[in-house]
Amino acid sequence: MYEPKEPTSKFIKIRCPKCKNEQITFGKSSTLVKCLVCSKPLVGPTGGKSKIRARILEVLD
Repeated sequence: MYEPKEPTSKFIKIRCPKCKNEQITFGKSSTLVKCLVCSKPLVGPTGGKSKIRARILEVLD
């Protein structure tokens, strides 16, 4: 019988090191994610898991 796989990617809550804004992003982002307040790059794509340049506050299920 077929069992669905658990997803390996999660959403993460991060905090901008410059302005302390908190936002939620995808852990395997394929595009550059910038802070919504100050436009500082927070997450960069690498082809797999993202390169995170911010503090991770929480991993959301």
